[in-house]
Amino acid sequence: MKQLEYFDIRDKNGDITGEVKERSLVHQDGDLHGTVHIWVVRKTTTGYDVLLQKRSATKDSFPECYDISSAGHVEAGFDYKESALRELKEELGIAAKEEELDYFGMHEGYVEEWFYGKLFKNHEISAMFLYDKLVKEEELVLQTEEVESVCFMDYHVCLEKIKDGTLKHCIYMDEFEALGKKLGLL
Repeated sequence: MKQLEYFDIRDKNGDITGEVKERSLVHQDGDLHGTVHIWVVRKTTTGYDVLLQKRSATKDSFPECYDISSAGHVEAGFDYKESALRELKEELGIAAKEEELDYFGMHEGYVEEWFYGKLFKNHEISAMFLYDKLVKEEELVLQTEEVESVCFMDYHVCLEKIKDGTLKHCIYMDEFEALGKKLGLL
């Protein structure tokens, strides 16, 4: 049996309010909660490639969609950076050091979608991090219950695929553009 997860309810600044709720209730009620988004990139001769993960077919939301390199919830009692380090290790097998994560802002996102006959309300305040150390796809250790596969894609190609709808994804456009600005591409 899967262990229940609990999240701190957050305010618009990402600070905890003192209220803690179980994961399914947070997504049922649309409560603002903390997440981490880690963008793994590599420099190329023409700009940057972005590592995308394809979510597992068994995920409770957005199955088989391309997503941020690594992302996850901030569990109750934890902070953003330690959660980001945990997610990188769990999902991709990357043992990053705290100083290797470059924080570049907060993003508030909200989406409502139906999955498996239930309305899923995701209202998250996300700390965004950049990880630009050398990563080789073949050396990654994927958490198969979370991540089906990964691929590097040129930032501008990915941006166009998001815009024209040819990439099945669950990436917030404004966050992807913030990444492009951070990388000096926009």
